[in-house]
Amino acid sequence: MTVQTAAPATVRSRLAAFFAVDDPWFRSAEVSRWDLVVGGGTFALSAVTLEMSRSFGALDSVSAPVWVQYLAVALGTLLLVGRRRWPLSVAALAALHMFVVGVTMAPVMGGLALQIVYFVAIFSGVAWARSRRDMLVVMGGVVLFMFVWLAWTFAIGSGIDSIRDSLGEDASRRPGLISPVAASVVITGIVNALYFGGAIIGGQVAWRGARQRARLADQARTIAHQSADRQQRAVLGERLRIARELHDVVAHHVSVIGIQAAGARRLLTRDPDAAGRALASVEGSSREAVHQMRSLVGALREPTEADATGPGDPTHRAPEPGLADLAGLVDEVETPGLRVTYQLVESPAGAAADLPAALGLSVFRIAQEALTNVRRHSTATNASVVLRVERTVGSPFVEVEVTDDGRPVPGSSGSGLGLLGVRERAASRRAQVDIGPRIGGGFRVRVRFPLQDLVVADPGLDVDGVAAERASDAEAGARR
Repeated sequence: MTVQTAAPATVRSRLAAFFAVDDPWFRSAEVSRWDLVVGGGTFALSAVTLEMSRSFGALDSVSAPVWVQYLAVALGTLLLVGRRRWPLSVAALAALHMFVVGVTMAPVMGGLALQIVYFVAIFSGVAWARSRRDMLVVMGGVVLFMFVWLAWTFAIGSGIDSIRDSLGEDASRRPGLISPVAASVVITGIVNALYFGGAIIGGQVAWRGARQRARLADQARTIAHQSADRQQRAVLGERLRIARELHDVVAHHVSVIGIQAAGARRLLTRDPDAAGRALASVEGSSREAVHQMRSLVGALREPTEADATGPGDPTHRAPEPGLADLAGLVDEVETPGLRVTYQLVESPAGAAADLPAALGLSVFRIAQEALTNVRRHSTATNASVVLRVERTVGSPFVEVEVTDDGRPVPGSSGSGLGLLGVRERAASRRAQVDIGPRIGGGFRVRVRFPLQDLVVADPGLDVDGVAAERASDAEAGARR
């Protein structure tokens, strides 16, 4: 087996990475009031230092008129006004200004103020350049031009002559390791290397810092947008969940009330006892409907208000129905004209007892909606609810199946929201859905929930299951 190692980075690749030559990000700016303040302040400082230099005789060798000296200073400081808007142009013009003034008025060019101007111009050219490749080309040309000029100055002898004049006539003496002339040349080269290198490296560090701040700002905006989007999706999912619950509760109990009231009306004179039992069922269904609707409305209250309520408060939320309530649902639905049976098939024994409450709620609501449709839209006289919980096979599952032997009642088609709610509940848990007429007559609603990824021994699973269902409801709502 051959292990490949990364090739060592070359100097060129390191420089390209440091200067981010392939990074498309750039800083943009227009000339602002602050730029005008910087230009004006620098000119004032330059004028003061120019006069101070004149006072102690540093400008005695300059033959140009005073107004020309001030013009040179003003043109240099004027460049700083556009240093952010046209960074590379300003840097190139500053280099040209340094050359022209240095050749004609070297003491003026060497003054403190103009040296600051040149440094800031080169620094800004690196820090604000739109293209990193163009920046490297321009700055490389500026540095090369300046060092060629420096070498040319020493080569023609003018620089050496000035050094000799400053050291006196005996320039051949060597008090140190090298001659004074050579030492002056070396020191001049080091100072210029630090000057230009500091401006370029400092500008690049400033550019990288600005890029990092921009990326952090973009990430903060993205996180805020995603947070707002998730919050909106969660609200939408909760609204869909409550709407589905209200539909199931109202459709079921109102249907029971209507059927029992009609039966009581027909039996009122013939069998008062049976009519009384029917009316008692109406009363119970109405109370249960009101109780469940209050429970759902309680979910819309603020958390602080909901936490303040207790079991004695009428809006306190009772436990939601689950698998253990299916038998009671069947008894509630059964009427003299409709016989409903319930069968629980589980393997191993007791497998249905430890399933999550969120899953039990989904199974209960699906069975409730299917039985409501049987009563309202079918001529069926027999219906069955079968709950299968299989945990011993390779693909464990929970399946609820509701079948009947009737035919659709003409003119009784509903809104379709009930079966849509069944499909949404199934989709939130990746369940298989089979809804439609049976070959031998009647109608079937069958939903199978997979249990491969479900761990029922965790006491906190109910809460997680509810959270997962609500998140999936939000996704289903968004898709719809």
